[in-house]
Amino acid sequence: MSNETTREKPWTGRFTEPTDAFVEAFTASVQFDQRMYRQDIAGSIAHARMLAHVGVLTEQERDAIIGGLEEIRTEIERGEFPWSIALEDLHMNIEARLTERIGVTGKKLHTGRSRNDQVATDIRLYLRDEVDAICTELRRLQQGLLEVAEREAETIMPGFTHLQTAQPVTFGHHMMAWFEMLQRDDQRLRDCRKRVNIMPLGAAALAGTSYPIDREFTARELGFDGIAENSLDAVSDRDFAIEFSAAAALLMTHLSRWSEELVLWSSSQFDFIDLGDSFCTGSSIMPQKKNPDVPELVRGKTGRVNGHLIALLTLMKAQPLAYNKDNQEDKEPLFDTIDTLKGCLKVYADMIPNMRVNRDAMYEAARRGFSTATDLADYLVCKGLPFRDAHEVVGKAVRAGVESSRDLSEMGLDELQQFSNVITEDVFDVLTLEGSVSARNHTGGTAPEQVRAAVARARERLI
Repeated sequence: MSNETTREKPWTGRFTEPTDAFVEAFTASVQFDQRMYRQDIAGSIAHARMLAHVGVLTEQERDAIIGGLEEIRTEIERGEFPWSIALEDLHMNIEARLTERIGVTGKKLHTGRSRNDQVATDIRLYLRDEVDAICTELRRLQQGLLEVAEREAETIMPGFTHLQTAQPVTFGHHMMAWFEMLQRDDQRLRDCRKRVNIMPLGAAALAGTSYPIDREFTARELGFDGIAENSLDAVSDRDFAIEFSAAAALLMTHLSRWSEELVLWSSSQFDFIDLGDSFCTGSSIMPQKKNPDVPELVRGKTGRVNGHLIALLTLMKAQPLAYNKDNQEDKEPLFDTIDTLKGCLKVYADMIPNMRVNRDAMYEAARRGFSTATDLADYLVCKGLPFRDAHEVVGKAVRAGVESSRDLSEMGLDELQQFSNVITEDVFDVLTLEGSVSARNHTGGTAPEQVRAAVARARERLI
């Protein structure tokens, strides 16, 4: 059979004119959907086995199809596959190539299915694999955070609200806040995967098929948790991709928040951390510069992932049942979201464990911002003052400290007693940074002992 015959479009019987060249290129998706070739071939192999299982194909036909598909997979992986825009998409390219290789038997592969349920299956298989890969990379980043948190369990830094010094915390405690964000992201992705892992194959174009298919057999072959219950819904909705994109946007939002902190902390004004040279760039004109390009780019890439989520929501919002060509536009935003997320996680997992922490700068910054003011107020309450009165007393003490450029811990006992006569020598136990963080010694608190305990619990959660 000639190449011209086997590689023509499968639907030309209805048409009397060839497709316009521009329209052919405009409607083709093979340029970007070919990345799903492994999933497409796996789905076709499972479908062929099912067709033989129910007697639609002979065992010889099944084996010929499977052998041909495996050869095509090898051909693609070697970069030798002749992709054709004229054949529109990944699915028709592979089917046409199969027919070239094994003859008319290749045309039997599509029995009992449509490109509509085929592509819906491919996307779910592909996304399932990518969610697993993303969760693996996310865990690697979490493990890196735990290393830093444990190492810096006693490192004191200012905690901020409104980007103003609030109370002293430990850097390890701060890292554990990042860990908890990632833990929720991981849970969202794994929960999303449950709804991704439902098989649409068997829905055919929209109404199912008259062939005696065994969908449960195919689902087992492909490792799906279940089958789509309604054929119309199976081929037409992309809510699973939207749900993944929403989880990805949240994860990227968390990375963006960290990026903002890393950019600030690595500046000379903060000097809290130093990112490795391999994660920074210089300036073409200012030789002293060391720019935190990685966190800046991650912060910027969050916008494109958020944009893809809106694009997918907009794509689906006005589609009637069942399948519409609009859904060809689901793949590029989904693929780019996956690629962007994986890249950001990888670079952070490499970068975070290797950043240098400037403990002295953090400690000095915590000393400068009256971060133990709340501790003084709590001290006064324990001495019998109502909290609101204690708040006013400390406010006056802070004002005096601002005017004299001294922290509360730098004031003498006589001076502090001018603000309240209940203050005694033991006040200095709570005005030290170490005393402040150690006092928060409860589950979820910033005390070094609690940070180490949180790290231990977190490691158990990652098993």
